[in-house]
Amino acid sequence: MTILTEQKAKQLLTKVIGFSKADEVECNLDGQVGGNIRYARNTVSTAGEQSDLVLAVQSTFGKRTGVATINEFDDASLQKVVERSEELAKLAPENPEYMPLFGEQKYLKSNTFFDTTANVTPADRAQAADDSIQPSIKNKLTASGFLEETVGFSAIMNNKGLFAYNQASNVDFSVTIRTNDGKGSGWVTRDYSDYKLLDTQQASAIAMQKAMDSVEAKELEPGKYTVILEPAASVGLLGNMMNAFDQRSADEGRSFLSNKLKEGEKGPKNKLGQKMFDERVNVYSDPQHDIAPSAPFAGNGHALQRMDWIKDGVIANMPNTPFWAKKSDNDYVPEPNAYVMEGGDESLEDMIKNTRRGILVTRLWYIRSLDPQTLLYTGLTRDGTFYIENGKIKYPIKNFRFNESPIVMLNNIEALGKPQRINGSMVPPMKIRDFTFSSLSDAV
Repeated sequence: MTILTEQKAKQLLTKVIGFSKADEVECNLDGQVGGNIRYARNTVSTAGEQSDLVLAVQSTFGKRTGVATINEFDDASLQKVVERSEELAKLAPENPEYMPLFGEQKYLKSNTFFDTTANVTPADRAQAADDSIQPSIKNKLTASGFLEETVGFSAIMNNKGLFAYNQASNVDFSVTIRTNDGKGSGWVTRDYSDYKLLDTQQASAIAMQKAMDSVEAKELEPGKYTVILEPAASVGLLGNMMNAFDQRSADEGRSFLSNKLKEGEKGPKNKLGQKMFDERVNVYSDPQHDIAPSAPFAGNGHALQRMDWIKDGVIANMPNTPFWAKKSDNDYVPEPNAYVMEGGDESLEDMIKNTRRGILVTRLWYIRSLDPQTLLYTGLTRDGTFYIENGKIKYPIKNFRFNESPIVMLNNIEALGKPQRINGSMVPPMKIRDFTFSSLSDAV
């Protein structure tokens, strides 16, 4: 019963709403099945499968709202969870930002589900792990990885005529491979909707090469360098920036998108329509994207369309809430489920070849905010950092701590490569000038 068809989900939610006595009621039904395998020190350590189906009922009387959840689906339990949500609503304080539920919506068709992922077996997972482990053993390296695939659905229904349903599949793989003495480290990650696109042997070969090449790392003085950021090195900074794109925080002066108006000065409160980045920066979302598709509706059931967020370096749109849209006299713009940053034609090899002096960064981690109004972040490089000279990788270098803002980064672009899917979004490799490394790190 964990994965319900659209018809079965609609029947169940219709029954639930039939029990309601509230002014407004909205139900979210989410089911998921999946499996995983984990290995460390070249040996599988854990493996398992999981499944769950959860119903959340939100009831509203006036401006008072209560929510209750359950994972039992007999009629008595369904009636009980509705009554519980209504009891909580009557006890809740009024929500001054309450907005009515959405009515019927029209949704795009998103190709988020693949049978190849739904049909993965324990033997498939074991083979995928072995395809990473055996080459590591052969090359006297130590691999530690994790593979997880999930298939799930989401359904939303309310008493205003809205019904949304989407089924999706996803597979995530990551592996850290180190030299047996621990002096060299490489890492790689892959995620797809379609399991047949995953090749753990090919992915692991990249991590193996980085591990072997990163042994005996040399110290390089901190400072500003031209860097080539692989997608895993920039996705965290870009993701944090996109999460800070909301209109309300900008209008209230708490964001990098706020206009700093003096007391009594008139003008737009946010930077919508203003140029903030290099002209080559284009970021959009598209539920129908071929490689990184997503559900065609937001968490509140509102339909999602293709949407530009940054166009030719200009802030094109900013997400908000229904309340803030009404308060600021703007259209409601829901947050996207994933984003796509357009890239260029250069390969990673071309970027290296065209670099006189620079640093190749495999990934960044432990990213922390320093200043939300300038989007200044700090963090560390890891798992393969290399010095480039005259178009060639000369030698591995010790890891750095960085202090950098994606705003500055996206104004210092020298080249962009072909976008790759990572963490559900599409991000290109980037060549950036004057990236700030503030100190050294001894970790590999």
